[in-house]
Amino acid sequence: MSQFVNRLPGVLALLLLTAVLFYAGGAFAQDAAPAPVAAAVEAVTEAATATVETVVPAEPAPTLLAHQAVVEVDAAASSWILTSTALVLLMTLPGLALFYGGMVRRKNVIATITQSVGVAAVVSLAWFGAGYTLAFGVGQPMFGFDGDTVQSYIGSTQALFLNGVTMESAYSAAPGLPEYLWIAFQMTFAIITPALVTGAFAERIKYSALLLFTFLWTLFVYSPICHWVWGGGFLGSAGVLDFAGGAVVHVNSGVAGLVCALFLGARKGYGTETMNAHNPVLTMIGASLLLVGWIGFNAGSAWAADAIAGVALLNTLLAAMAASLTWKIVEVIEKRKPSLIGVLSGMVAGLVAITPAAGFVDPKGAVVIGLIAGPVCYAASVWLKKLLRYDDSLDAFGIHGAGGLLGALLTGVFATTAVNGLSDGANVATQAMGLAWTIAWSAVVTFIILVICKFTTGLRVTDAQEAEGLDTTLHGEGLEHV
Repeated sequence: MSQFVNRLPGVLALLLLTAVLFYAGGAFAQDAAPAPVAAAVEAVTEAATATVETVVPAEPAPTLLAHQAVVEVDAAASSWILTSTALVLLMTLPGLALFYGGMVRRKNVIATITQSVGVAAVVSLAWFGAGYTLAFGVGQPMFGFDGDTVQSYIGSTQALFLNGVTMESAYSAAPGLPEYLWIAFQMTFAIITPALVTGAFAERIKYSALLLFTFLWTLFVYSPICHWVWGGGFLGSAGVLDFAGGAVVHVNSGVAGLVCALFLGARKGYGTETMNAHNPVLTMIGASLLLVGWIGFNAGSAWAADAIAGVALLNTLLAAMAASLTWKIVEVIEKRKPSLIGVLSGMVAGLVAITPAAGFVDPKGAVVIGLIAGPVCYAASVWLKKLLRYDDSLDAFGIHGAGGLLGALLTGVFATTAVNGLSDGANVATQAMGLAWTIAWSAVVTFIILVICKFTTGLRVTDAQEAEGLDTTLHGEGLEHV
């Protein structure tokens, strides 16, 4: 017992030391444990994150039609085409409406202006429904012909009512422009083309006939020719150059206008009664709007805000002024006095003639084209009309047909690769071939459409309506003050 008592302090000391060591070891273990646990948790988290990232599906590529590409928006180009679209629309509403409205007799001013508005409405819906896809779609196999053969002559029906057009799509030849913008820009060209035709049969056509004619003509004349030249068809592939519509717009509308004038016949009293312009000032306002709008028409056809757009703009202004001057000179030689209508008609003739060449020729070539356009269009509007005795009321053929023909042919002479690389290989023979196809198709199909209109809506107003004026007889409105 005494030995145990003697050893008790040592035992207690040993127990105390053991307890201290145990506590210290436990505390150390508690401090050291979080490091590997945190590392393990972090590793699990990273693995989970990696797993989540790998299972997120990639954004699917948009489904595209044959004529489309994925849009890669070019902000500068898109801004310019937005502006150009507004400018080209300005050419018709109110530019052409006022230009034509001032040249008819007072009793037909409202009817003439209303025709431009009606054309714009009908073409817009026709373009939305089928015109765009027929002009710019990629041909599909049909009637036993393969897609490439069909593509040479007409587009497709894939984008009827703009089906398949999305916020991500672009027309393949203009991938920097959203396709909706491209459609709107091209629609303004489709609008003004049949609006130009109305000048040939002003003061004598039924409004209902005009609307039906415009609808059919847009789908079966304008859209195919547009496709041939601009939509990947056989004329563009053959090397026909038409920068902004010398053939597609002006020759096409001029020839159609001539066919319409011949088919409907002359106005009552034509050649025996005075049929002077009602309001040349109105025509001046309209012509000025046409001039400004033509900047978008020609320079906008570069599809970009670049050097080609710049030269096209300058060429447009130079040719317009040169033609206005030479028209005036010829008019003074023949009539001893220059008229405002003549000066303005010459300016428009220059605008028409430079349209196919605007982005292919240099300014010197543009001036020459303008200088020639004035006398040529004067001859077609005054002398040829008298010689053949047809009533092209507002010279749709004399200015747009003749001016477009001249400009398209001279494009083959003056086009230069120094301005546009696409000018390589330009020649008069190729241009003439393109014009021959345009003239033939426009003339024949326009005639067929007129026959359809004659046996459905009828074409001409009655003699009594024509004598009283179309403003009151067709629209119930009239000008009380000038």
